[in-house]
Amino acid sequence: MSNLLKNWMMAIAATALIALISVAVKPVSGQSPSAQVARTTDGKPDFSGIWQANNTANWDLQTHLARPMVAQPGVYADVPVLAAPVVALGTLGWVPPGLGVVQDGEIPYQPWAAERKAENAVNWLDRDPELKCFMPGVPRAMYLPYPFQVIHSNDRIMMNFEFAGAQRFIHLEEVEGYPGDAFMGHSEGRWEGDTLVVNVNSFTPNTWLDRSGNFHSDALEVTERYTPISRDVIQYEATIEDSKVFTRPWMISMPLYRRMEDNARLLEFRCSEMVEETMFGHLRKEPLVERWQGETMIVDITRIVPEEDVLYRRHFSGNPPR
Repeated sequence: MSNLLKNWMMAIAATALIALISVAVKPVSGQSPSAQVARTTDGKPDFSGIWQANNTANWDLQTHLARPMVAQPGVYADVPVLAAPVVALGTLGWVPPGLGVVQDGEIPYQPWAAERKAENAVNWLDRDPELKCFMPGVPRAMYLPYPFQVIHSNDRIMMNFEFAGAQRFIHLEEVEGYPGDAFMGHSEGRWEGDTLVVNVNSFTPNTWLDRSGNFHSDALEVTERYTPISRDVIQYEATIEDSKVFTRPWMISMPLYRRMEDNARLLEFRCSEMVEETMFGHLRKEPLVERWQGETMIVDITRIVPEEDVLYRRHFSGNPPR
């Protein structure tokens, strides 16, 4: 009985302690979200930390139903099923459904570009730069299904991305323009109150915006807005302009969430090594990947050797010439 009483008293004490802590950390009544935000020595919001989007934007920026990653007509022509390259994946071969992040739901393609986007979607396995381990570009890097780290100082912000070890710098002071085109572009930022506004340009055309074939040209310009909602949430917006591809600017919007694990950190995802067989397996005298046999199916691989001008090249656009 004494042990029972002792345990009961300890439980009461623990409950009281938890209640005391919850009162201590509870924001002051009426305190604005911006007052909870960590700040740098010059009083600006400090975005340092590990962040990650939690949506399906990298699959498709627009609202979409579940669909096969690679499809072919099923028994009924209007009911697609998994095609040969991914049929063994079962449910993992399907794109998860998701709500869109595009304002008004529409991406305003020029007519020729709308046709190219549809063509890209059908040829996703061959064309998506993500599958070749290209650096993801902006804004795609911000909503890849991988965490990224922000290191914040008063004059610039560094972002390190787990995917492909990509990096970008946001310059908060005036700097010379980037001397050439880059996968991650050239970023210059300024503050509008507590919102960080970033202009990004000098892109290559060799990145996509998602896995559904949405693309851009080298005329891409992105204006990002990072607005702290609380210490652990940033509202992210990006206005996308490309006079060669779109009829007008358009915008995406989503929250970015701080990773709250005690040991949150970036781990290595050195995908350049992972895609060696995918990209250059056709160069082996003795192919490594020819056939896979499981209990219920056999998948045979037939290589198509690329044209001579891209036979050995790694960095080339998945988008054919216009």
